Amino acid sequence: MRMMFKARLDTPASNEAVKSGTLPQVIQSTIDRLHPEAAYFLPEEGHRSCVMVFDLEDPSQIPSIAEPFFEEFDAEVDFQPVMNLEDLQKGLAALKR
Repeated sequence: MRMMFKARLDTPASNEAVKSGTLPQVIQSTIDRLHPEAAYFLPEEGHRSCVMVFDLEDPSQIPSIAEPFFEEFDAEVDFQPVMNLEDLQKGLAALKR
């Protein structure tokens, strides 16, 4: 299932992670594991944030994805099912049947 992962990092915790080199390591490790179709990094409401869209093969993956962000960055983490245009068109076409 296509899933959007969003993490909003605590500023003091992520400042320490930048200084120690942990932040780029956790981000790269996550990207290497998830192979996201898209990954974006942005400021949101004054916090470092990241958004990744990837294929969630099984809900049991959620703890192992979220936990490093909780532990290292005191992050607020969200997972949201999402669709691309093809998925939306397929879903809308099913309504006509």
